[in-house]
Formats: sequence, C-alpha cells, structure tokens
Amino acid sequence: MPASFSIARPVVGYSLVLALGMAVVVGTALGFQYLGGYIPCALCLLQRQPYYYGIPIALIGAVASALGLPTWIGRSFLLAAGILMIVGAGMGVYHAGVEWHFWEGPATCSTTAGSMTQNAGDLLSELNTIKGPSCTDAALRVLGLSFAGWNVITSLVLAVFAFIGVRKTA
Repeated sequence: MPASFSIARPVVGYSLVLALGMAVVVGTALGFQYLGGYIPCALCLLQRQPYYYGIPIALIGAVASALGLPTWIGRSFLLAAGILMIVGAGMGVYHAGVEWHFWEGPATCSTTAGSMTQNAGDLLSELNTIKGPSCTDAALRVLGLSFAGWNVITSLVLAVFAFIGVRKTA
C-alpha cells in the first residue's frame, strides 16, 4: 500500500522549524557580512559549515517523513542535524577562546584585510594576497558576546530543539 503525503507528522514540523532556525542564523551572519560590512575571519566562515550542511539534512528529514517513510528515517536526519549543531557550538567555543586569548588560533587567521590598490589593473593580482581579518579580534560584541559567542548559544538551542524533536517523535 503506497504511503500518503502528510505534513502533519511530528518529524516534519520539528525538521522544518529546525531548518528555518538554522537558515535564520546563517542568514543573519550573511546579512552582517554583505549588508553590515563585517568581513568574516577564517573561523567565522568555518562556523557556517554546520548550518550549510544541516539545513538540507533537516529538509531531507522533513520530506522523508512527509512521504510516509518509516519514522526512524526522518528522526535520523533530525538527529544528524542536531549533532551538526553541537559541532557548530564546539567551533564557536573554540573561536570565542581564540578571541579571549585562552588559546592560539589556527595559522590561517591573518591580521590584514581590505584592498589598498587604486588601479583596476592591479586588482586581479592583489586578490591572491588579501586575507581576512584576524580571528583574535571580535568584529562586534553584543551584550558582551561576539558573533562566535552568539553562535554557541544559537547552536546549542537548535541542537536541544532537534534532540527534543527526536525524543518526542519516538
């Protein structure tokens, strides 16, 4: 008997809300970058990776559940997205520790950013030499937390939401 399509299944709701939450977080980061002019450092860019992978994973879980596949499949995708948010929180802790000088950052974190050339002909040759800002300096602090610190909080909240979804849909 063919399965019926239904968005009323609990895994669908949890997965869609999780994907939306992750999209809002990474969208906010992109907004600060492209609209606010905050150039991300190497660690900032790395912290976006769990979101870039997690959003489609959560959406696949929603689709799998909506299509009526066994519940464990949708829950597995929801769990995987939650684990990615734990990874994102860990990356945020590491980056915040670098900003507070608790430990050294990676060698890929530079101390220069921006273009100095006034000649369009030199622009192409300069592109290979421009590096992002230093990972040790927070570009902005809101309520005492940098972007990395806020990433820890949002990643943990999203992870907890995903894990609650996994448990409640069992």
